[in-house]
Amino acid sequence: MKYIQINKVVRRLLPCCLFVLMPLTLQAQEKVETGAVADDDEITVTDDNGREEVIEFPEAMTYDLDSLLNLYMAKTYLDEPSDCNMQDYNPVYSREDYVDRLSRLPTIMEMAYNDVVQKFIDRYSGRLRRSISYMLGASNFYLPIFEEALEAYKLPLELKYLPIIESALNPNAVSRVGATGLWQFMLATGRHYGLQVNSLVDERRDPVKASYAAARYLSDLYKVFGDWNLVLAAYNCGPGNITKAIHRAGGQKDYWQLYPYLPKETRGYVPAFIAANYMMTYYSQHNICPMNTRLPAQSDTIMVSKQVHLQQIADVLDISIDQLRTLNPMYRHDVIPGNTEPMPLRLQLADINRFIDLEDSIYNHRSDELLTNRLEVEVKDDVPTYYHRSKRYVSKKHGSRYHRGKHSVSRRHGHRGGRKHKSTKRRRRR
Repeated sequence: MKYIQINKVVRRLLPCCLFVLMPLTLQAQEKVETGAVADDDEITVTDDNGREEVIEFPEAMTYDLDSLLNLYMAKTYLDEPSDCNMQDYNPVYSREDYVDRLSRLPTIMEMAYNDVVQKFIDRYSGRLRRSISYMLGASNFYLPIFEEALEAYKLPLELKYLPIIESALNPNAVSRVGATGLWQFMLATGRHYGLQVNSLVDERRDPVKASYAAARYLSDLYKVFGDWNLVLAAYNCGPGNITKAIHRAGGQKDYWQLYPYLPKETRGYVPAFIAANYMMTYYSQHNICPMNTRLPAQSDTIMVSKQVHLQQIADVLDISIDQLRTLNPMYRHDVIPGNTEPMPLRLQLADINRFIDLEDSIYNHRSDELLTNRLEVEVKDDVPTYYHRSKRYVSKKHGSRYHRGKHSVSRRHGHRGGRKHKSTKRRRRR
């Protein structure tokens, strides 16, 4: 992976940094632009002056829980918390309780409390409490990956909860505007940070590669803005939109002061992030039990240098195709294009040696059926060829004159095709 080196001078050269990041602005802006929003997908907050403010929930907060529970990892390794002794009841706490709990979170990033943050805590602890139970269980699969990537770039580890509001920890999540994967990369942003995307491969879906790309992006944004709340906002709507908001606010660089100048979803983005950190820490105070988790077997990768279909591997090694798709989410149509360049295949450790031993059998198994693109084709040229003519055509060979219209077909080898047209004589001008 190639890394973008940005030195300390960038802090003093904000316009230059923004020039580097500006190609991502439109993509990020599209990420927050949506059509009609249901009433359940937004909240209304009234300020001290009686003015109402409409805030959209991040799209992941609107996902159907059943779709999350139907994921392979959830069906295979997560179970309902059968040993939970808590009542399905959400207690009510005082403002001081929430302020105190947020202040005790071991974070570098600011976890401030206000009425907007409270609205998001209420949504997570109320209507989305079963989703929190799922994400507490699924976090055992993904949080170690997130923490390694964040630690590699020396970023605050509390950013590991960002995919909760981005994708609800669904690696297959695709937003209404095409943002994809756990970290919800738009196409151009993903490519800018080294993620390969084509018809067969989409590395935005790969938890490891996407996590390191997201860490690089967050690191670059912090070098531009120097404030983690603004970094989160820029991750959602693009650095250009944050720069414009700063200008409209008269140079203010406090997220809460820029609040009225931000897109509706971005106004709810930082509060949702604070609420996610709160809920993933204090879930038990709201009578939420994590789903029981069985960690999957260890896995490793092997490089494949030929084109192969995941179904070929599943059949020969006698393993589940759903397991292969979960271990290799980057392959969009179950095809590994190893003939283009060596590509990684992730398998459980017990299957690595079996793949090596049976590699030739795997490549030959049902190859004509599953890999249907032909390498060579013959052109059928043993019959008359018909083609269109758009201009007047005079056949000297046959000594005849034809007026060729838009849809006419010329004659070759003595055969006539297409519609018949009446011949017309050109009048001479007198």
